[in-house]
Amino acid sequence: MRIRKTYRADAEVFTEALNDILFILLMFFLIVSTLANPNVIKLSQPKSQGDTKAKQNVVVSIDANKQFYIGTTPVGIDSLKAMLVPVIAKEKTEVPTIVINADKSVDIDAVVSVMRIAKELGAKTVLSVEKQ
Repeated sequence: MRIRKTYRADAEVFTEALNDILFILLMFFLIVSTLANPNVIKLSQPKSQGDTKAKQNVVVSIDANKQFYIGTTPVGIDSLKAMLVPVIAKEKTEVPTIVINADKSVDIDAVVSVMRIAKELGAKTVLSVEKQ
């Protein structure tokens, strides 16, 4: 009786291209994450020594031309309260926070008007400043 040797083929996974694919995906996500910045409106903010951190629920920006923005959406001062109501309603925190991101050349009246609207809506306000 003749006994044959059985040849087993080892299963092999070719991972030569896997490194290239992972590197390309990594570069893609790094580039996309730097482009997806929610504060795209460039403002020169006032300077401060203190550092207060607040969870940014809603960001209201005021540029040098007194144009108001909720996030990146331009809004008029007369319709600011109406636009903030649904945004604040979506927040799941018990006391929502409105971060005011104002240019340093903006009159204080514009900032105070946003603070009054936030008080009427029952939200806290935080003024965003640059650290010295």
